[in-house]
This record gives sequence, structure tokens and C-alpha cells, in this order.
Amino acid sequence: MFDVIIVGGSYAGISAGLQLARARRKVLVIDAGVRRNRFAHSSHGFLGQDGRNPGVIAGEARAQLLAYPTVEWCAQSAVCASGAADAFVVTTANGEQYGGRRLVLAAGVVDELPAVPGLMQRWGQSVFHCPYCHGYELDGGPIGVLAASPVAIYHAMMLPDWGPTTFFLNGVFEPDGEQLAQLHKRNVHVEREGVVSVGGEGADVRLTSGRVVELAGLFTQPRTRMASPVPERLGCAFEDGPMGPFIKVDAMRETSVPGVFACGDAAVAAGNVAIAVGDGARTGGAVHHSLIFR
Repeated sequence: MFDVIIVGGSYAGISAGLQLARARRKVLVIDAGVRRNRFAHSSHGFLGQDGRNPGVIAGEARAQLLAYPTVEWCAQSAVCASGAADAFVVTTANGEQYGGRRLVLAAGVVDELPAVPGLMQRWGQSVFHCPYCHGYELDGGPIGVLAASPVAIYHAMMLPDWGPTTFFLNGVFEPDGEQLAQLHKRNVHVEREGVVSVGGEGADVRLTSGRVVELAGLFTQPRTRMASPVPERLGCAFEDGPMGPFIKVDAMRETSVPGVFACGDAAVAAGNVAIAVGDGARTGGAVHHSLIFR
């Protein structure tokens, strides 16, 4: 019986585990090694780690966590969880079962991109979703915004701070008069011709007429879904975010299921590495408190 089982061993899960390990609690991390940002070559905006490879950051963090003698790591996917506070059971893909007094859900989300040829192949390299994470590295070059939802208007309004911006509506979104005026004020070029594919060394957009718009980078709004089936199978409540559902938590990061906590991208409407690490640290402390004061 572990004090805490953490489902998901990326930035949020490791950060939560670190707080618990330092409280000398017995912790198990279950993780299949599929990070959301595995497609990116560098991570930005994380204090003290700016520009480093995200896999290196995660690998060093895992090694630091496992240096604590009360921590164990299971390189599997968690497929099911049941029980209640002080008596949870988590089942992994290979059929193993582990008991824990508390659960932390930190498996993150999966990005579902618009069905445009060439987009997925460039995801995390020249096609992105976070301007703060990747906008600066485009060196002020031409930037595109591919509309995939109404959230695209916020991308289009923000990105001129990083470079001249073209807003590809692609039949998905049509700005109203006020929005068009705002886009004009920000010098955003609105392109209504349909997008056929994305190619080139950067993220060049080919339109239905055959015309190609050369870009240093392209931003879009992926739809997200839970990376793990465990939150739904436990009966956790969800909230609707602009990109997809996320786990509903209270001020102490506890879900609607007593004894189950959540952090990172699975429990916030949007996030990055820095936010995930901070959220994990906060959650780890809250879980420790729950073990003492209940």
C-alpha cells in the first residue's frame, strides 16, 4: 500500500511526487513515457531551463525524484482505478494492481490537430499552439494562424507581437465587424481562401488556388482529450475549456472524487511546462496535508 499513487510522470506528476518524497511518503509513479511535448526540440518560458530540450528536463527531474528512497516508478499505462480514499486500486496495462491511500491524476492530454495534410509532421517544430513557448524563436518572420475554433481570434490578435501575421479562416471562423476592426488595427492580414496543405522547411501554407504563403511558423488550436481513461472511470467531474474538457478540481486541487487529486494539463484549461511544474508542487503539498488532517 502506497501513500500516494501518481498517474502520469511528466512535469506535473514528478513535481507533485517531489513534495511527497521530501515528506518521506511512500510514492508510486505510473507512467508510459509519452509526454505531450515530445515533438518539440526545446522548451521555453520555464525559469532556469529556458531553451533546453524538454526530454532532458523530464529525464533529469525523474532521476532527482528517484533518488528519494520512498519513491518507485512503474513504466506502464494506468488503465483503470477503483476504490475510495485510503483504499484505491490502480490497474496497469500489463494487469498489475497497486494500492494507494491517495491518487494524483497527472497524465495530461492528447492534442487532436485539424485534418490538414502536413500539419502533424511539423507539430512542435514549425506548427505550434503556444506563442509564449515558441513565438520568439521565429525571429520576427511571417507567422500564420490556422483557424480551428473560435479561439483562433485570440491567436490572431496576439501573434503580431512576434511577427507579421496572416489569419487563415479556412471556412471555420468568420470574424464579426468589431473583430475585423481589431485585426486591422493589429495589421493582421485575413485570408479567406481554403487551406489545402502545409509544407516546406517552415510551415508554408498551400491554398486552394495553388498559391503558397511562405511562413516561418504556423499556430493552430488543437482539440484536447484526456490522455488517460482513469479520470472518467473514477467518475471525476469535468469542466469545458476552450480547447476541450479538463478535470474539475477545488482550491486544494482535489477532484469531485474524495481522495483523488489532479494537476497539470489534465486539470487546467491551458498550460505549459512552468505552469505544470507549479501546479504539481501545489498539488503534492495538498495531498500531503490530506494524509495528515483527515
